[in-house]
Amino acid sequence: MKVDVFTPEDYMGDVIGDLNRRRGMIKSQEKTLTGARIKADAPLSEMFGYIGDLRTMTSGRGQFSMEFSHYAPCPNNVAEEVIKEVKEREEAAK
Repeated sequence: MKVDVFTPEDYMGDVIGDLNRRRGMIKSQEKTLTGARIKADAPLSEMFGYIGDLRTMTSGRGQFSMEFSHYAPCPNNVAEEVIKEVKEREEAAK
């Protein structure tokens, strides 16, 4: 997903750190008249609940938009975790 975040400059480090934690790849950072704009790519699966976290980090002053960018392979460690969860659910259903 292409993610476009607008935040006051005071919170820029927190926002970038949170995007990195969500496996985001920062594409650009720029200062605007009202703060900072951060463009990044991040997996959709990591972005659920982001608006609440962003508003908490920025005291309600951060905003973001998101749009589909591209499909990409899932990292091995994430794929293994998903496969494990599915197998556990299948075993529990038997």
